[in-house]
Amino acid sequence: MQANSVQSVIDWLINGARSATRVDQFVTQTCERLVECGLPLSRVGVFVRTLHPNMLGRNFVWRRDAGVTMGAMPHGDQDEDYFLSSPLAIVFEQGLEVRRRLVDAGAGNVPFFAEMKGAGATDYIALPLLMSDGTIHAMSCITEHADGFSETQLADLRLVMPALMRMIEVWLLRRTAAGLLNNYVGARAGARILAGQIRRGHTETMHAAIWLSDLRGFTPLSDRLPPEAVVEVLNAYFDCQVPAILDHGGEVLKFMGDGLLAVFPVSGKEGDSETVCRQVLEAARECRKSVAAMTYSHQGETLANFKFGLALHIGTALYGNIGGGDRLDFTCIGPAVNLAARIEKMTGRLNRTVLASTEFASHVDAGWTDLGLFSVAGFAAPERVYGLPDDASLMNGSSASPASASSP
Repeated sequence: MQANSVQSVIDWLINGARSATRVDQFVTQTCERLVECGLPLSRVGVFVRTLHPNMLGRNFVWRRDAGVTMGAMPHGDQDEDYFLSSPLAIVFEQGLEVRRRLVDAGAGNVPFFAEMKGAGATDYIALPLLMSDGTIHAMSCITEHADGFSETQLADLRLVMPALMRMIEVWLLRRTAAGLLNNYVGARAGARILAGQIRRGHTETMHAAIWLSDLRGFTPLSDRLPPEAVVEVLNAYFDCQVPAILDHGGEVLKFMGDGLLAVFPVSGKEGDSETVCRQVLEAARECRKSVAAMTYSHQGETLANFKFGLALHIGTALYGNIGGGDRLDFTCIGPAVNLAARIEKMTGRLNRTVLASTEFASHVDAGWTDLGLFSVAGFAAPERVYGLPDDASLMNGSSASPASASSP
């Protein structure tokens, strides 16, 4: 491979790899350009740590004639034997290259090397990706060429690394920013923030189904348990809701203590309101079942019979940046949200898990039970409220705090 061929790849990277607009395209085009320069690559892996509550890192693996697959490494996997015995553990911890000719005797002692050798690989090298903030990530290259990598080919690969590392760092920062915004404000809000909707007062009108819930008996529960246990209970409780909300097209906007605010945007298409409301109701039933089955063990005692209250409404709200000084919140406000909050407060008084406004109930047939007209603080007209006929809270008694299901 000629130096000027490698230089063309370096120039492409330095100029921002502009032909690649997605990370999978960037990995694919980088590998293909290196192959065109003469590097006999059959498999390339890029492994990066990331800031994410569920994932320690991500991996992007390119295979010749198969493209790129993306995966994730959960927190805790770095302590498992399969990772500790892998060459990447050395790269991450020590920042050193790892080279292994897989045709040599003893290459099968490491499970990963044995797997690659069995698939036809002949040579392996892992290189550290040294970022400007001092963190270490990793890239691995495998060939199936009978002679493995030549020293000239490895030298050319190392020559490309500085420019490649800077571009990987750019992609990593982009993904980290998008991921953190997704985790903390939601996917739609995060996309708007990244697109430049960051000034106070930047809002837009949204027509959406509104979900507002909270955990019954949270105050006495907080007094009964240590703070660490309360956090664990809340996380388990929110795990009963968030997946169902996301799976049915909703977006969680915020957690407020034991409260949760989510929206299910409605498009302008005729009939979409009915479709969205059906999805919301399915999510509500899933959550109701999950919360009813939830238990928590603390000091030999098992807490059960958790209950929550959920208000469902559909209407128009303002969606955008609100705040003061340099501190902003991307949230949803307006009379529709206020009405949902007032209805949610009725769930305990009416001994119901799910309550729906007249507007929401009119969009989906659920055999609703008409619970009557109620005065609503801040609203001139009373609101008719509806409940589900099979509401589990009717059978489970009062809305007291979780009881002990079992103890030694």
